[in-house]
Amino acid sequence: MPKVTFHPDEVSVEVERGVTLQAAAKAAGVELASICGGDGICGRCRVIVKNGHIEAAPTTLLNREEIQRGYVLACQTKVLGNVEVEVPPETRAEEGQILIDIDAQRFRALYQEERVSFRHEPLVQKLYLELPPPSLHDNLADQQRLYREIRRHRDYPIMQMGLKILRAQPKLLRQHDWKVTATLGLRGGTVEILQLEGGDTSSRNYGIAVDVGTSTVVAHLVDLNSGRTIDAEAMYNSQRAYGEEVTRRIIYAERGGLEQLQKTVVNDINNLITALVSRNNIALHDCSAVVCAGNTTMMHLLLGLDPSSIRRDPYVSCSTAPPPVRAAEVGIHINPRGLLYCVPAIGGWVGGDVTAGILATGLYESDKTVMLIDVGTNGEIVIGRREDGFSWMVTCSASAGPAFEGSGVKCGMKASRGAIERVQISHDGNVLYKTVGNVKPKGICGSGLIDLVAGLLEAGFIDRSGRLIPEASSRIRERDGLLEFVVVPAQRSATEKDIVITQADIENLLRAKAAIYAGTVILMKSLNLDVTDIDRVFLAGGFGNYLDREKAIMIGLIPDLPLEKIRFVGNTSIIGAKMALLSREAWEKCEEIAQSATYYDLISFPHYYEEFLAAKFLPHTELERFPSVQKRLTEKGVKALPPGPSPLVTYGREVPKVG
Repeated sequence: MPKVTFHPDEVSVEVERGVTLQAAAKAAGVELASICGGDGICGRCRVIVKNGHIEAAPTTLLNREEIQRGYVLACQTKVLGNVEVEVPPETRAEEGQILIDIDAQRFRALYQEERVSFRHEPLVQKLYLELPPPSLHDNLADQQRLYREIRRHRDYPIMQMGLKILRAQPKLLRQHDWKVTATLGLRGGTVEILQLEGGDTSSRNYGIAVDVGTSTVVAHLVDLNSGRTIDAEAMYNSQRAYGEEVTRRIIYAERGGLEQLQKTVVNDINNLITALVSRNNIALHDCSAVVCAGNTTMMHLLLGLDPSSIRRDPYVSCSTAPPPVRAAEVGIHINPRGLLYCVPAIGGWVGGDVTAGILATGLYESDKTVMLIDVGTNGEIVIGRREDGFSWMVTCSASAGPAFEGSGVKCGMKASRGAIERVQISHDGNVLYKTVGNVKPKGICGSGLIDLVAGLLEAGFIDRSGRLIPEASSRIRERDGLLEFVVVPAQRSATEKDIVITQADIENLLRAKAAIYAGTVILMKSLNLDVTDIDRVFLAGGFGNYLDREKAIMIGLIPDLPLEKIRFVGNTSIIGAKMALLSREAWEKCEEIAQSATYYDLISFPHYYEEFLAAKFLPHTELERFPSVQKRLTEKGVKALPPGPSPLVTYGREVPKVG
């Protein structure tokens, strides 16, 4: 019998000719990482064949360079003679586990809320069938016999199957006494038989919903039969290494980095899927569908589509509604014939994440005028309602940049352990704060920055233009020619350095909030609406959940409305993606929303720059737009007008990014 030797363990085992290297490793006591049960779809059991006789099945999970170096998938490689194998560190089961960002888990959005109800009919279903065997009186061909039986259970006028299924069908049907399970996937108006299995496997049918965000990627594991969310996971988007916001990533793609960006985000998604299925003892083979929602750029980068035209006039994308494709074509590791669906975008910079948000909140069928604001790196705004049986929705996008994520700020950081997320400034000038994880502070995240600027304004430590007033507090000092406010002294911080907010940080935050507020105002003006016409505001996004509504109004991030009209709705991108995954009706509603909503390009508004510049005041140059803030500032004795020259003159040439 052939002998297989594993290095660096230096153990050998004799096996029957034709067994796989994975089976040989198990016999030798060498544990290899694997989550697909030997189906060759996870790519985690890769080993290096140093020499010997083998037969390796072709795979797309190894590139040419790896193949030349001797890499093979152990589960897809048969032993034909004596073999020497090297097991690399990343393939060892105990070392090959995927590490997910613990800090990102606050964005998992694992909660259950009552949402819009749709008929339960997953995009991919498993159907157990007991076919009548053929006879002289019923001599229908195998394929047509299968179609006929499916149609007895489902109304599918148009069906198809691939050549691989067609070839395997005759033997499979007869081996299993005409009792099989068909996996059926919706592809437009056609239903495809993705897989045919012997016996009843219908109880094992899972799908993945993914929010592909600019800053974070969130995945939910869903039981497609029951509709139950089994588990959720999140991690920071690794594309951040190539640009904090989408415009920088588009530029990186234009310079030859598209393939790298695509591989990076796919790797993030695969890491999340790996963590979910491993933790819940589910085989990848039983995951047959992935639904992704994200902004227009992120969906282009996921699919490897050229995004360059998105940032150039007239801002046209490659596709707003990509067709369902094999997940394996993109590199996502689920069932090899499983499907990837991308929630359709509305247009321009407004992507499928907004479509999913409209679906999740039911905005499209509300008889009230509703505003949806997704606060994040790429801020999107929607206004809509249903009148006389007709729904109208208008959307826009304003690039706030990464300030709300703590980036571009001297002591800014992600909303991770040690980040200051809540701030209050007491009447005597002391700073009270709360950190993520209730540990010593390391820096300040987005929600903390908003609280801090609002607190500085109320305390009179900054004026309405955002300028620090040195004589107002002993915490204000000058460093390297720039004023800064000491939030936490070095002896109390985890870094043993002062945690501060600088004058430049404040200006950065004011630009970000002005972009979003200007977007809300312009959208209202384009519809001849006033803020009093807005009946409800939904704040969406992982970041939005941690906003203090009063503080957001205080700095002029959102319109001044009664707090009872403002509601947090969570990560509506992942919620909507999950709804679409579980219901054909919901998926079709997504397509309807994307086609019927109107995209409004902010840059076409005649006074866009003036609106943006006016919004750079705290809360705004026109204080009467924020009566509740005006009242509080008057009570605190804060001056109505800022000292010194008007920022409208100082920053008159500044142009914000749109998108």
